[in-house]
Amino acid sequence: MSHLGRPRGNRDMKYTLEPVATELKKLLHTQVKFVEDCVGPKVKLACKNIPYGSVLLLENLRFHLEEEGKGVDIQGKKVEASPDAITNFREALHTLGDIYVNDAFSAAHLAHSSMLGEGFSVRVGGLLLKKELEYFALHKPAKPFLAIIGGTRVTDKVALIENLLDKADDIIIGGGLAYTFLKQIKGTQIGDSFFDKAGAKAIQHLVGKAVNNGVRIHLPEDFVIADEMAEEANVEETSLSKGVPKGWMALDIGTKSIYLFKLVIERSKTIIWNGSLGMSELETFSKGTKEIMNVVGAATAKGVITILVGVEITSCCVKWGAEDKVNHLSPEDGANLELLEGKVLPGISALSDW
Repeated sequence: MSHLGRPRGNRDMKYTLEPVATELKKLLHTQVKFVEDCVGPKVKLACKNIPYGSVLLLENLRFHLEEEGKGVDIQGKKVEASPDAITNFREALHTLGDIYVNDAFSAAHLAHSSMLGEGFSVRVGGLLLKKELEYFALHKPAKPFLAIIGGTRVTDKVALIENLLDKADDIIIGGGLAYTFLKQIKGTQIGDSFFDKAGAKAIQHLVGKAVNNGVRIHLPEDFVIADEMAEEANVEETSLSKGVPKGWMALDIGTKSIYLFKLVIERSKTIIWNGSLGMSELETFSKGTKEIMNVVGAATAKGVITILVGVEITSCCVKWGAEDKVNHLSPEDGANLELLEGKVLPGISALSDW
């Protein structure tokens, strides 16, 4: 059983899993039967009579309002499933098998009906879920452990940085985050660069925790600046001491920062990376992220454990053909980040063994 898309509790056939059954048959070279629902008498009968060695694929769980607990009606009005309806749906899923296996790590942060395995005495993780947990649990990472954190808003990364400060030896801060950090900590002139006013309030606490925990925070010491966010913009490099003039904005890390970050990477044994270090969607401002990606790839070849997390940085990795040069790519911005933030994932805590 599985879900696809966001039908929001409606039987929207553009999200049917029937084409998946066809593809599964090709991949598995075995009989795959598709059932047009995921609960009910017909589904229960199909599960009971499934031939040995074959596969039964049920219809999209999210066609039922009770899977997510809320959705919309046919008029588009928001609706919620009643507690009794949710209980009945979960009991119906339980009657379909004897053992519950969850291999959907990317959805493990969702407290949806199919994620909890209610009623099953044996609730275990699948091979993919186990692999993801081994990477992201970070119970005993090889040291020195480096976290590279990019992106735009400090507010989006506070929980992540807070938790990593209990595990990492070094944290590199890049992207738009860096300019908020630099202005708040050092009073750096950042011109028209993005400044996260709300996120700035958390920086003193984060820096204080880093000092108390002996974690080294590394910030850019030079920048690539431009007078507009465009490929054809006027572009220059500037130093930390000069700052960014009014009317200009920092959109990438500079040559010195690339070199200094390279030194940190080369002494690390475990590297986890979330978020790009510049406006990498524009080629003009992608050099910093691309150069650091090459350094991380070289570190991987020398035995360093390297993990890239989140849509932004994994997209860069794939775009530049570097996906085989790191140990692990986790493109979702869901369960992986919540686990790194130290949160309890409902789909994991529900397991009897993983």
